[in-house]
Amino acid sequence: MREPADQSTGKETPNTSNRYEVTRADLPVHCPLPDMALWNSHPRVFIPVEATGEAHCAYCGALFVLTD
Repeated sequence: MREPADQSTGKETPNTSNRYEVTRADLPVHCPLPDMALWNSHPRVFIPVEATGEAHCAYCGALFVLTD
């Protein structure tokens, strides 16, 4: 579930959600996500969601859940 986009940029405000649903088509998943307005809110880290179906970002604590 993604948060609403910033009206001025059309991109998601970073770190406003703590749960993101992703699909295998999104792999490899990294945080921050490419559609976040401030893609550099913290260093990019790859999230090993495919191992268990869910994983947390070490920087912001966001949970990424593989849905398929």
